[in-house]
Amino acid sequence: MSAGAAAAGGGRPGSRSGALPRAAGGHSPWAIALVVSLATFMEVLDTTIANVALRYISGGLAVGPDEAAWVVTSYLVANAIVLTASSFLAKRYGRKAFFMWSVALFTVASVLCGFAWNLQSLLVFRVLQGLGGGGMAPLAQSILADSFPPQKRGQAFALYGLAVVVAPVVGPTLGGWLSDNVSWHWCFLINGPIGLLALGLMYLLLEDPDSAKQERRRLRREGVRFDLIGFLLVATFLGSLEVVLDEGQREDWFGSNLIVTFAILSLVAFVLMIPWELTRRNPVVDLRLLGKRQFGACFLVMLAAGAILIATTQFIPQIVQDYFGYTATLAGLALAPGGLVTVFMMLVIGRVSGKVQPKYLIALGATIVAFAMYDLTRLYGDSTFWFFAWSRIYIGIGLPMIFISITAASYEGIDRSQTDQASALINVARNVGGSMGVSLAQNILAYRQQFHQSRLVEHVTPTEPAYQETLARATRYFAQHGAAGVDAQGQATAWIGQQLARQVAFWAYIDVFWALALVSASAVPLAMILSRVKRGGDATAGP
Repeated sequence: MSAGAAAAGGGRPGSRSGALPRAAGGHSPWAIALVVSLATFMEVLDTTIANVALRYISGGLAVGPDEAAWVVTSYLVANAIVLTASSFLAKRYGRKAFFMWSVALFTVASVLCGFAWNLQSLLVFRVLQGLGGGGMAPLAQSILADSFPPQKRGQAFALYGLAVVVAPVVGPTLGGWLSDNVSWHWCFLINGPIGLLALGLMYLLLEDPDSAKQERRRLRREGVRFDLIGFLLVATFLGSLEVVLDEGQREDWFGSNLIVTFAILSLVAFVLMIPWELTRRNPVVDLRLLGKRQFGACFLVMLAAGAILIATTQFIPQIVQDYFGYTATLAGLALAPGGLVTVFMMLVIGRVSGKVQPKYLIALGATIVAFAMYDLTRLYGDSTFWFFAWSRIYIGIGLPMIFISITAASYEGIDRSQTDQASALINVARNVGGSMGVSLAQNILAYRQQFHQSRLVEHVTPTEPAYQETLARATRYFAQHGAAGVDAQGQATAWIGQQLARQVAFWAYIDVFWALALVSASAVPLAMILSRVKRGGDATAGP
């Protein structure tokens, strides 16, 4: 990244007044930081705002909860796909132009999502929204790095990081309140006025620095072209893989021609992608980075962290709404304490990270998150609000240790010319991990529900003494409350069936949390193989 703030205009870096040099175009760097943080806040907000509204979306569009989960995963996959192209497109066509086009597409797609008439249309608009939002995060980081001198970048990235962290905190609560009191459509429509405001401010304040303009002219002069084939191979691989993971359980996996077709597409694209990307001078994805032990391990750790972050953000609201009678607002509030702890921990870890090696912070964070997942396996019918809130608080303590430390660890040993690629790939890992986490958790939930259903019904038969006693007590209860004879017994039988379904669901969710605990625990040995990070570097970008 270029540190062109001093040369880009305005102040003198050596001024004794201590005034911050002006950014390109003569505008205040802090005004630019606020604008790009606003746009990024809007984009990150949409990774979580719809999670607590999935129940309303599935009801409004007449689809099942597992189908509604596509609303989350389609956005994340589209977001990850465009991330791979964002670095080159920003260099080739200008950061300001690409950023404004991204925000414009994101805003229009958000409004279209709000007016979606069925699931298919909503998913198309969500994909467009993800394509628009994918390039915002790495672009915002590049703009901040060029707008501030090196000694002030830490403060700028603190403001940016606060926006990125606060958005997932606000998302579930805001989405729940809008769903309960207005409509789920407003989870998307709310982006309309915010996006227009961000676009207007960007037009007025943003300007590409001279170094970026020179780079753009160089690319044009040398005729460097976008790796379109590589991009299409990456998109086909990730998109087809997501179809297989999301639709496999409903379509009977490889007994379905649809799943077989997309599995073959994904495999072929993956096999072709490797030699193609390794032999390009300007690949859309630099696979050599993944071959390095340090960066490859960081990539896998971020996959695991993304899976846990997004899966728990979806499944905790899903549980409390379906089986504990929570409103969408209350479900969002159950996540809020953990979000506040995350904000606090980001500040704490930001200070501690300069004194402790990233590998130890990542290992400790993964251990805490694994404990949080284990804590959720104590789920039972009388679990309280604070049971779910405390589990999310534990996650809020552990995940910042991972996310912040990955920044330092992933850039160790990376050439400065590869930092844009490294930043994009770490963001890809977070998003792809999130979509895979949701898909795999949904599949585990469905399979384990079938398993526990088959085991528990073995004991719910008329010949079982326990069943006979429970039926008799329930029949007496309903008879005492106004039901007569056959009606009382029918209500008792229905009540037993409801309790059976509830227990089946609890056991299946417990299995999901066990699986997520193992995913988190797997990050611990990966963290311990990381190299020590040399101190004194200028880490200007992060995941």
